[in-house]
Amino acid sequence: MLETIIWNPDITAFHIGSFAVRWYSLCWCVGLAAAYLIVARLYKQQGIAQEKFDPLFLYCFVGILLGSRLGHCLLYQPAYFLTHPIEMFLPIGRTADGGWRCTGYAGLASHGGTVGLMLALWLYVRRTKVNLMRVLDNVAIATPATACCIRVGNLMNSEIVGKPTDSPLGFVFVQNHGETFARYPAQLFEAVAYLLIFFVGLWLYRRMRRRVGTGFFFGFCLTAIFAFRFGVEFLKEVQEPWELRMEALIGLNQGQVLSIPFIIIGLYCLVGGKYCRKLGEQTDENKKKTSL
Repeated sequence: MLETIIWNPDITAFHIGSFAVRWYSLCWCVGLAAAYLIVARLYKQQGIAQEKFDPLFLYCFVGILLGSRLGHCLLYQPAYFLTHPIEMFLPIGRTADGGWRCTGYAGLASHGGTVGLMLALWLYVRRTKVNLMRVLDNVAIATPATACCIRVGNLMNSEIVGKPTDSPLGFVFVQNHGETFARYPAQLFEAVAYLLIFFVGLWLYRRMRRRVGTGFFFGFCLTAIFAFRFGVEFLKEVQEPWELRMEALIGLNQGQVLSIPFIIIGLYCLVGGKYCRKLGEQTDENKKKTSL
């Protein structure tokens, strides 16, 4: 029989001299490195020139970081960060005596990161002239692997916890204000789901490689990730107290509301909507469909 797990890991993975490397930062780096290697391989298989791939990582990194940070600040804590704009952009915070300390980016939102990534890819496409839908499809194949790593980082930080449970699947998150009761390990559920979505995406790519450039893989990624995100939110605690009023009013929290547009966009791309055909690579078959 499964027993409740007492979860109390050290948030620091290792030290380099006096500098502490936290598991969360390490998971982010591993996730981005994995995506870099996967997309590099996809570009090579598809015969895309190396000089067109080289700037992609920088665009993605900046887009994801800025989008995630702004998404958290403006969508979850706007009242605070609009009056503390410096803390929105720099990883610092005020101390009790009025000074400053390095806090790291304590608050990153996946919905904002997705928007930031798409805007960054649009800028990348304008510079490199690689087809937009091909870029979105390739990045989407790798994205669930990165999402998995980020959620492992959240687990190591004992953050984004689930609701209390008597289930044997529960974790006691000791670092969450010294709790002694079990909660659903929602971060672990997401990490496992995103890893499975990654492998399904690879399986689809190997069997339907010709659909890269149509938006199919981009649509699959958005639909699968945010549909699961919508469902798992029912097991998660809200991130901000004001979301409790939202749940009382409409039965959904902020994460679920923000997931709905991405699911709709994903389904539209998955079925090959008109604008996907228009923006996709213009094969003879695609030209014929677009003209209808």
